[in-house]
Amino acid sequence: MRANRLVRTMGMLTMLSAVVAVPAPAQEAKQRWDQLCQIRKDKLDLILPEAMRENGIDMWIVASREGHDDPNAAMLGGGYVGDIGYYIFTDRGGGRIERAALGIGGAAFDQCPLYDIKGPPSDLRAFVEARVPARIGINVATEIGTADGLSHSLHEALRAALGPDLAARLVSAEKLVSDFRSRHSATEIAAFARAGEYSRTIAERALSNEVIRPGHTTTGDVAWWMMEELHRQGLDNSFGLPSIYVLGPGERGPTSGDHMIQPGDLITMDWGVNYLLAYTDMKRMAYVLKPGENAPPPGVQRAFDKAMEIRRMILDAIRPGVTAGEALAAVNRRVAQTPGLALGRYDDPSPDPKYSDVVIGSHSVGDWGHGSGPSMADFNPLRMTYALRPGNFLSIELFLYTPVPEWGERKIKIPLEDNGVVTARGFEWTAPPASRILLVK
Repeated sequence: MRANRLVRTMGMLTMLSAVVAVPAPAQEAKQRWDQLCQIRKDKLDLILPEAMRENGIDMWIVASREGHDDPNAAMLGGGYVGDIGYYIFTDRGGGRIERAALGIGGAAFDQCPLYDIKGPPSDLRAFVEARVPARIGINVATEIGTADGLSHSLHEALRAALGPDLAARLVSAEKLVSDFRSRHSATEIAAFARAGEYSRTIAERALSNEVIRPGHTTTGDVAWWMMEELHRQGLDNSFGLPSIYVLGPGERGPTSGDHMIQPGDLITMDWGVNYLLAYTDMKRMAYVLKPGENAPPPGVQRAFDKAMEIRRMILDAIRPGVTAGEALAAVNRRVAQTPGLALGRYDDPSPDPKYSDVVIGSHSVGDWGHGSGPSMADFNPLRMTYALRPGNFLSIELFLYTPVPEWGERKIKIPLEDNGVVTARGFEWTAPPASRILLVK
């Protein structure tokens, strides 16, 4: 009997070991891979043809080298490049752009089939000659970094491979790249919305008692808790370490450093999440309650409410068809005409307490934390000349510098930033924006 029991026990152990030995299915990894593959297909099928044709470019050549990927390589399918590889897109008429990959391969690349033609990089000249392109776009740019991936040596190698006649047809693809990266399919919008949910959820948890214990937790502790959440959830970020710092009542102090969070602090956080090549850029604010308080000081709340009114002015100016610069000018005019408000300079407010200074930097977002498309921000002068179109992502960012009577004469900064998409109706949020000052007990 004991022998039978031993046999049964050994059998069960064998079955258990067999179960343990079978690897768990990579459900989340596979789901994300499938979603990214569909995003890439939609980008090349739906967005690339209009971007190339609007910019009058017959062929777009994107060159990569091992250890030096072009900024667009990930969206174009990635892949392994041994020496030099070329993604080549040719407008041969019809509804689709011909797609070729020369010198690019690998298992992951092959499992998301995007390209019609594959071959060695030595085929480049014959391939291009057979298609007789008049204008060949390459990634050299004056302002937009994502359109400036062609290094000096790669540029020389490309010209040599093409020969003088074809090399004379090379033109900058800066505007093409901006249009390709900043116009988005439904699958990209879905990924961006998911990235926004990750962003705001982690941020609002970070600025709560789940993470902050006043008198014990530093701003650096909060930042590294957020980084750990990214690691745990298999995400990346837009700007490195999140920026956590104090807005008042005292001086700002170190960002994401050793400032010990205390009752009475007003804290802000600026950061972004990268999910499936979709990047966010957003802010949140929190007030640490003093004993006996159940709300921020009235002056702080009034300042926040005033910033929300300015955000509404920005949203009212956004509509498809106008340039980003025209939209920014419309907002600036409205601010300048509003009693008690004045246009200001970033982190350099005027000393006049009768006026609250407003700075608007509502920039492109999505393909990067600071994106490649139309931008309502003076720090993106070229992108201000680009027209807003449905499918463009914008980060609605503003700063208000205003006195808080409870905290003396110094103006404090109230930052707001959240993300959304331009539509035929104007602008729509892709995740719930900040609507209140968060409270920490």
